[in-house]
Amino acid sequence: MTTEPSTLRKVIGYLAMVLVLAVVLVPLAWILVASFKTQSDIYHVPATWFPNPITGDNYQTLFTQIPFLKYLRNSIIIAGTLTLIKVVLGVMSAYALVFSEVPRRLRNILFLVIVAALLVPNQITVISNYALVAQMGWRNTFVGIIVPLAGVAFGTFLMRNHFLSLPTEVIEAARMDNAGPLRTLFRVVLPMSWPTLVAFVLITLVNEWNEYLWPFLMSDQAATAPLPIGLTLLQNNDGQSNWGPVMAGTIVTMLPILIVFLILQRPMIKGLTSGAVKG
Repeated sequence: MTTEPSTLRKVIGYLAMVLVLAVVLVPLAWILVASFKTQSDIYHVPATWFPNPITGDNYQTLFTQIPFLKYLRNSIIIAGTLTLIKVVLGVMSAYALVFSEVPRRLRNILFLVIVAALLVPNQITVISNYALVAQMGWRNTFVGIIVPLAGVAFGTFLMRNHFLSLPTEVIEAARMDNAGPLRTLFRVVLPMSWPTLVAFVLITLVNEWNEYLWPFLMSDQAATAPLPIGLTLLQNNDGQSNWGPVMAGTIVTMLPILIVFLILQRPMIKGLTSGAVKG
């Protein structure tokens, strides 16, 4: 009697997985196919799933019509710097909120302020931030793009909740061995926090790599603008969207993040399964 419900649940689970994969992979497959199509083939009705003819002109246009390598360099600088700043500040602030000797009530009040910052949409502060940054002369500079985006409310929230789940006995043992705050952080806390830390790094890197609105307002020069801004220059071609080079640019833009994910995938999985085996 228990076999049929169990089999039904498995079938439903597999169907749900197939549906999710289709929702994610079909648009990506279409982008990849369209990047090898001609302009007329992209607008052909009905749409076809195989390029006819196959062309690599879109990738050539990508590297000749815009200074793609400059935009790529700018994205690496901006996303890499912001990820480093947010991870360092997020870990440090979360560690202070959990393990510092500040009274618990004060720490809870500070944490509520941080949570309140998460509830404020970024779009509300865009005008005031733009006026301030422009007044300081930081427009079309990396500093003007990076500094206003360096807030760490999400990272502090994520890491603080994880630190609260760590066994207090280990932290107390480190303190009894006269380990200072930094030694306790780097030798005790962070080694037990790799899964959450890697997830934090990936989420931050992807968000900053795809950031569009603030860099669009802050930079209109190839010397400082990131990739999402550069790709918009490929869209219009005599009143018609030039989707071929845009799709090619989208594929090339995804590759660095995909490489980073493949590199960090193993330590993340290792950290997630490290407590599953005893002995």
